[in-house]
Amino acid sequence: MVANIGLIVLGMGVLLLGAEGIVRGASSVALKLNVSSLVIGLTIVSFGTSLPEMTVNIMASLRGASDLAVGNIVGSNIANILLVLGITAFISPIVVKSSTVWRELPVAFLGVAFLLLFGNVAFFSGGVLSISRLEGVILLTGLAGFMVYVLRLAKRDREYQETVSDVPAASLPVYQAVLMIAGSIIGLVIGGNLLVDNAVSIAMAFGLSEALIGITIVGIGTSLPELATSAVAAKRGQTDLAVGNIIGSNIFNVFWIIGLSSVISPIVFNPALNIDIVISIVATALLFVFMIVGKRHYKLERFESLILLGSFALYIIFLFIRG
Repeated sequence: MVANIGLIVLGMGVLLLGAEGIVRGASSVALKLNVSSLVIGLTIVSFGTSLPEMTVNIMASLRGASDLAVGNIVGSNIANILLVLGITAFISPIVVKSSTVWRELPVAFLGVAFLLLFGNVAFFSGGVLSISRLEGVILLTGLAGFMVYVLRLAKRDREYQETVSDVPAASLPVYQAVLMIAGSIIGLVIGGNLLVDNAVSIAMAFGLSEALIGITIVGIGTSLPELATSAVAAKRGQTDLAVGNIIGSNIFNVFWIIGLSSVISPIVFNPALNIDIVISIVATALLFVFMIVGKRHYKLERFESLILLGSFALYIIFLFIRG
């Protein structure tokens, strides 16, 4: 038990170092390539910080641990919005571009809606609830369409080209920045795995269920790279990178990770997870409302971050009551 705790602390340290490196490297790439931090956050950074979720889910799919696979993604997406954005906005209120609110955020919302639909579609035919290989292909196709959209938008939308204000003047050469990003992603994966594996070992010793472990310890644990990266970005005033990381990660989690996992092996769906998916949908909708109601600019304020954090605390209490 003591060794597990020590490895958890080590994992957290590796996560923080990886986050610092990925923010610096991604900022340098954004400046050198003349694209916004938001685009880098939606692509390179969000993919990198989603690697722990992908690792966990591929392993879970191969082992037939469907509850862990789906619970990991749902828990991670809820934690990304309520916990990670809550902490990030508390550190520094987040001002976002209109495109994030009206384009990227709806895609994240659509992703969890698809997850709810695909998981329950067999209910109407009386079959076994599952996410099939065909549905996995549909999700992967949706991700491909989103990536084409982001890359085209980066070229033609001037709003995405305004990098001077959100990227530090000092930057690394591109090859050094790319190496830093790659090394930092490896660090995030190692740190995330150290933390999650040892946390799961402790949880299993106390007899917690696979679904509960997936939603709480694994879901939150695999969100720690996003938390570390976004918190560091917010502290540096790079709110576009912080938000792009979270929204992009939630999109990757469903379209890429669930899509790939179900193509590898169809995922048996536990209807008990429906309520958690609905909470993920509500959390995404709540974020959208906070961004647009009663403001000139699209902004997440500190008092709204406290609401997100309070909602997350209530959700965790509900999970343990539910068991």
